Amino acid sequence: MSIDPHDKILGSWRLLSMESESQATGERRFSLGENPMGYILFISEGRFMAVLTREGLKMPSTEQDWASLAKSVYAYTGTYRLEGDQWITRVDASSWPAWIGTEQVRYFRIDGDMLYVTSGWMEGHGGDTVRATLKFEREK
Repeated sequence: MSIDPHDKILGSWRLLSMESESQATGERRFSLGENPMGYILFISEGRFMAVLTREGLKMPSTEQDWASLAKSVYAYTGTYRLEGDQWITRVDASSWPAWIGTEQVRYFRIDGDMLYVTSGWMEGHGGDTVRATLKFEREK
């Protein structure tokens, strides 16, 4: 008997890494640093939530600090559905306003307590087209 992918993805997942790849140059970088913080959560009622932050965040004290902080936090939530190796989130709140009202598609693979995620190509900070590869560990 196989396990329903929906049952396998339910729960809380801790971010281990997030790497961005530029479509134009192929350059890869750790967009939230080498030790980012954050979690994603899938609940049985069909709700998804994500809060992903850069490592070493500090309380901002200047306008420049506040602007930098905005580029250091990704947060969004909405209802989700699974289709094969994709989860699709209908976004109803986000730190990236352009996502509100859209469907965000992520490709995923679960291996034991690890969740591997790849986004589609999208506009990143600075206007570059990027995709992200993320690695999560199931919260215990």
